This record gives sequence, C-alpha cells and structure tokens, in this order.
Amino acid sequence: MNDTTSSNERQQSTEALRRHLKSAKSLREQINFDPTGARQRLALRQWQAARLARSHADLLASPRFGQAAQFFISDLYGPKDFSSRDEEVERILPLLVKMLPASALRTVALAVELDALTEQLDAAMVAELCRAGVLERGQQIDEDSYAAAYRAVGCQAERQRQIVLIGETGRALDKLARKPVLTGLLKLMRRPAQLAGLGDLHEFLERGFNAFRAMGSATDFLESIDGKEKRLLGNLFAGVVRPFAL
Repeated sequence: MNDTTSSNERQQSTEALRRHLKSAKSLREQINFDPTGARQRLALRQWQAARLARSHADLLASPRFGQAAQFFISDLYGPKDFSSRDEEVERILPLLVKMLPASALRTVALAVELDALTEQLDAAMVAELCRAGVLERGQQIDEDSYAAAYRAVGCQAERQRQIVLIGETGRALDKLARKPVLTGLLKLMRRPAQLAGLGDLHEFLERGFNAFRAMGSATDFLESIDGKEKRLLGNLFAGVVRPFAL
C-alpha cells in the first residue's frame, strides 16, 4: 500500500469514526437517561446474546473457533455497554490517528459503526416490544414476540448492513492478526493504555487480535456466521414458522 492510499484510508476511517461515535453516543444518552429504558435495552441485548449463543453453538464449542465466537458475541454484538470504549476513542482520536496503523484505525471504525447501527436497531426494537406490551408488562422476550417486533420494525436494508459490518470487522481483525509486529506492540501498550485511561479500547483490540490469531484463517468462521445470520434474516422477514431453527 503506497503512502497516498494509506493516507486516504486513514482519512476515511477518521471521518467515519467521528460520525459513528457521535451517533452511538447520542443514542446511548437517550436510552440511558431513562433507567427503565436502560433496563429494557439490557433485557433485549441479553436475549439477543443468548440467541446468538444458540445459533452459533457449534462455533462456541469448537477448539479452533471458540475464542473468536465468544469475542463476536461479547465484544461485537452482545449486552456489553461500549460507552467507555467509545468515549476513550473520542477523547484521544487525534492521537489514535497518528499512532495506530491505518488497518487498526479502520478496524476500530468498523466496530464503532457496527455499534452505532446496533444501537439504532435495538432502540427501535425496544420501542416496538414496549408498544406490544411485552417489555412494559415485564414479560420475558420469547422467539414469537421477538420475531413479531423484528418484522414490525422492518429496516431490512439496515439489518443486511449489520451482517455486512460483522463480516467486514471480522476480516479486518483477521488481517491485523496476521501482522506479528502487532503482538509485541499491543503487549507494550497494555500498561501505558491503562495508565492513560484507555483500558477498554486496548482490551477490545487485544481480545480481538488474540482471538483471531488463535484460530488461523477466519474464512470458515466468518462464512458460517454470515450464512446463518442471512438465513435467519430471511426467515424472520418471510414469517417462517420457527425462524430460529437453523
């Protein structure tokens, strides 16, 4: 990659980071302003994480793919609140742009875009589940109520984009994991990052790097996730009986 290409990629990633950080922050502030809304959002995300664990149980149980599957569920699409990580990114963005390799900067940008889109879709799901009386009555979300809310919200293009972003983030991490020099760099950065209040960001990068490096090529792993999530999306929008039976 020449200097011009690297500079352009860095600029695009920086602009994307700023845009998606702002979007994710705004959505989180809206939902966290109301303690009830925050609990409802957590209930939705816990259900979705459990669904992911069921759908991808084979990957979680795999000696080769298990660590990456756990990272996928906990750090890319799960009940965890990414506020601290994103605040760290926002606070030191000018420094990140100078210090991180363009490929690592793009990885963070993709993860934050996925986070922002997920916040948007989850907010719509919470509103619909409340409208249907599921969350407001304290009922447990089940497959039928989730599927009904999913279809009512719609946003099929956004759901498709969400799956694309999962794949793009995974491939970006896979490329990073193939760069041995980053192993030493991440280890050296661990203590300084913690002292600088950047622990969440560093841990995210290190967990992702280690998970993808441990399994070797991520092609089979990412194709498995992509195939199942696309089938599930199709089942849900088509109103298939037992759409989660993949």
